[in-house]
Amino acid sequence: MTRGKTAVALDLPRPSALAAGTPHAKGAAIAAALRAAIVDGRLACGSPLPSSRTLAARWGVARGTVEASFDRLRAEGYIARVRGAGTRVSAILPDACVAASVAAERMPAPPSPAALPAAGDMPASGSTVRAGVPFVARMADARLLAPDVWQRHLLAGLRATDPASPAEGLPALRAQIARYLGTHRGIACTADDVIVTTGIRHALDLFARVAVTPGARVLVEDPGYPAARQLFALAGARVVDVPVDRDGIDTDALAGHAGAAAVYVTPAHQSPLGVTLSVPRRHALLAWAEAAAAWIVEDDYDGEFGYQAAPLPALKSLDAHGRVLYCGSFNKSLFSGLRVGFMVAPPALRGRLTALLQLTGRAAGVHEQHALAGLIAAGDFARHLRTSRHAYQQRRDAVLDQLRHHAPGRWTATGDHAGFHFVLWLAPDADADDLARRGAAIGLQLQPLGALCRSARPAPALVLGYTALTPAQARHAGRQLAHLLAEPPASFVP
Repeated sequence: MTRGKTAVALDLPRPSALAAGTPHAKGAAIAAALRAAIVDGRLACGSPLPSSRTLAARWGVARGTVEASFDRLRAEGYIARVRGAGTRVSAILPDACVAASVAAERMPAPPSPAALPAAGDMPASGSTVRAGVPFVARMADARLLAPDVWQRHLLAGLRATDPASPAEGLPALRAQIARYLGTHRGIACTADDVIVTTGIRHALDLFARVAVTPGARVLVEDPGYPAARQLFALAGARVVDVPVDRDGIDTDALAGHAGAAAVYVTPAHQSPLGVTLSVPRRHALLAWAEAAAAWIVEDDYDGEFGYQAAPLPALKSLDAHGRVLYCGSFNKSLFSGLRVGFMVAPPALRGRLTALLQLTGRAAGVHEQHALAGLIAAGDFARHLRTSRHAYQQRRDAVLDQLRHHAPGRWTATGDHAGFHFVLWLAPDADADDLARRGAAIGLQLQPLGALCRSARPAPALVLGYTALTPAQARHAGRQLAHLLAEPPASFVP
């Protein structure tokens, strides 16, 4: 069946994988067939898809199986479903990893889900951020990574014939990371530039040991990430606060610190204010580092998660003089129990960092590195990021919608364009600490912005994490918080 010169889904041959298998396997086969047809142009952008009932009858499967496939493709960004207007191929395709996407669908069937532990069963790390707890859920939702996808790559990693790996990480994974960073974060690097770590804090610790001498000044954002401050202090550094405003770290304030050894920044989505370092300040920061012979440590902890527009390239992409050490983490993009991160090291630091890794023996697990290399190469990592972005945006919207509906005019939000959290600014006379105490009585863990400040004295505000909540939890917690905001403290009864 054709409609003029434009193919529709009914023109596609019935996927051979539908001949046998479970409804889950059939759903995956339908999604794979439609996805492949979209990315190679057989189904044009904006073209309509048949109803789930029609396609189910055509391909001889249950309607619910087709519905599940449509929902999966919608979550990945390939199709759009609008009530009353049907289902269409997205007008703008998600990230252009089309070759990898097609190749991924030709991989062997995944092993049985019982063969290996599910990603969602792996423990979360840290005592502050926790999945399912409003509003400290500032972490990746492990449930969004399909267990069969991770298990397939992890099983391949377990079967790898060579379990050995250099101290700086598995060459295959470093090559995939370099390729990914070049495409998605604008960083021109090779596998030789990449060092695998157990996470961003591991990278900060390694850097502090090789590049910071006792008593040297290290500049940090204020408000900022407490663990970074503590790690630099443990290395003997004299940690100096630098203020942050709506354009990111105040580069004018760096003029008095020409002798500093390094500056630590979170330019994509500042932790915790959520602002993006402006382009002029990026250039000013790089110029300062070159003139001062100082290092810039770029923590790109959630740079993949932009909801309103494509994020700016990483600061490292502008680094013409080798002054930026770039840090990233799969713990943030996949699930916290993974404990694999990476850094792109300047040439002048690479040898010292590698030597320290060889001495301490703190490389990430080789089998997990094999699995990650396969995940990226197959396009599954890019697909997971698309799915996660969509899910996190929905959860953010659920919280904000409840606040708008139940507590209008009592707050403003910033930093909600990206990342795992946003800042909720309260009325000037509000007491964020009192609100946190009242929230604790009803199961909300609210973090006042002031708790993340040293010298800064911000207006009353809360840092709200939402990504590791379910949609229902996000709606319920948002409604609870709105009621807290709407009630005067004296009338509150837990």
